[in-house]
Amino acid sequence: MAMFVHLTSAADAPRIRRSGVRAAGRGQEGARGVHCFPVLPSHTLTHQWLRELARFGSRGGLVAVHVRLDDAEPVLTGHYRDAARGAQATVTAAEAVRRIAALEDPRGHEVFVPRAIAPREVHRIRRAPQTVGWRYLPDAHGTRPCTCFSCRVRGGHGARRLRERLPHPLDGPPPPPRVLLARVAAAGEPGDPAVLREALHWFGMRRRGPLAELAPLQAHPDPSVREALVWAVAGWNTPGVAGLLDRLAADPDPDVREAVLAVREP
Repeated sequence: MAMFVHLTSAADAPRIRRSGVRAAGRGQEGARGVHCFPVLPSHTLTHQWLRELARFGSRGGLVAVHVRLDDAEPVLTGHYRDAARGAQATVTAAEAVRRIAALEDPRGHEVFVPRAIAPREVHRIRRAPQTVGWRYLPDAHGTRPCTCFSCRVRGGHGARRLRERLPHPLDGPPPPPRVLLARVAAAGEPGDPAVLREALHWFGMRRRGPLAELAPLQAHPDPSVREALVWAVAGWNTPGVAGLLDRLAADPDPDVREAVLAVREP
């Protein structure tokens, strides 16, 4: 029997003892199942995913659920990046343990069981160490953090200070609205499209904005500016956004109309 560990919130422990582990995880190609990792001689490697999972919140800390699977049980294994490419290999549980144990550096590797775990397969549940493992990615400590939109964690500890200290050239943080409005005014009449598109790009990262000052851009002769206006105001909760999008939905340019349809898709 192959032994694996699944990390989850302590609040889920009573339900797991009663009903097992739900197939709530998402594997490659959207498959539902349970993520876990083999129990290796190294305590640190066995629980390597703990700090990364803790970044996304837990109720009462994390616990380690030890699971026994039949050696012939089919599972998927590989590096977590392989899942996005559909490159994880389907092997038996015993082979997954052998492959990961033989790696020189198994950090970032995982095992995915494409089904739920039954209560009889749960060997034990114990409190897991809360300070073990890597965050963001293996070897991230000591490297310059990326503050692009895809990498940053909104609301994370020190996230705002980090973005202010290491601003990303495309993903901010955005300049203050008064600075952006000054750039729009300095662009001239009707306005340099490149300057206006850049300003609208930064406005699109805000939750509210000066709609009255930007609304005249709906009549700009360059359709790329009107399309950028759609994407900029789409996420705002400022009163009047719906009316502006209604007018842009009747724009003579098809790209502008398609942008309005895209931002209004449920």
